[in-house]
Amino acid sequence: MGLGYLTLVEETPGLSGGEAQRLKLASEMGKGQADSVFVFDEPTIGLHPDDVRVLLDVFQRLLDQGATVVVIEHDLDIIRNADYVIDMGPGGGVDGGRVVIQGTPKAVKACPDSLTGRYL
Repeated sequence: MGLGYLTLVEETPGLSGGEAQRLKLASEMGKGQADSVFVFDEPTIGLHPDDVRVLLDVFQRLLDQGATVVVIEHDLDIIRNADYVIDMGPGGGVDGGRVVIQGTPKAVKACPDSLTGRYL
């Protein structure tokens, strides 16, 4: 399920990608989500840490309704709460596309090559 286009009364060029995703997500809440797949690209951008907690609760509601949630994110709270992590890196260039480790957050934390794991 893609984000599609936002239909608002005014122009939205000032919205960040995270804000646009959250607006779309709000419009989807309350609908049946069985067999739906949501892909979020850094949805925590611009959020206060307390609001990240709210977003985690929303993700859980989607999961409870039968949806699959895929999140591309750097926020450690989101990563800690994931069921499965694919840690890419380190950095950019040739090494930026390398899978360092994949598995649970606990497995990522235990991987000596994972920069993400050092902070979990």
